[in-house]
Amino acid sequence: MMTDPVGDMLARIRNAGGARHAQTSCPSSKLKLAVAQVLSKEGFIGSAASDGDEKKPTLTIDLRYQDDGRLMIEGMRRVSKPGRRVYVGAGEVKQVRAGLGMAVLSTSKGVLCDRDARAEKVGGEVICEVW
Repeated sequence: MMTDPVGDMLARIRNAGGARHAQTSCPSSKLKLAVAQVLSKEGFIGSAASDGDEKKPTLTIDLRYQDDGRLMIEGMRRVSKPGRRVYVGAGEVKQVRAGLGMAVLSTSKGVLCDRDARAEKVGGEVICEVW
């Protein structure tokens, strides 16, 4: 039984990047698809699409690499875990690595990156940090 599906997705991305795979896949959910779309919009990964049948959809993530062959994602950290949820207010959303990274937040306006959450003046649950 998997207790942290989003953490599992992040680990799959990290492991596939270390093995230099072109893409990776994992079981899909609405939250994982939204997180992957934010990562894609910010340029950390390629495209992310949910496919397969209705009972067991699969999330397929295309990975992006730098010119020297390193993964675009240098590191990632799961902030809010199933045993300890982390919430921030609208004025408490901080930059990650002095603006070189980003935080992914689940807000009342959907899943947003930290920059969009500050612009919308909303807070929420900090899902993960990526740099």
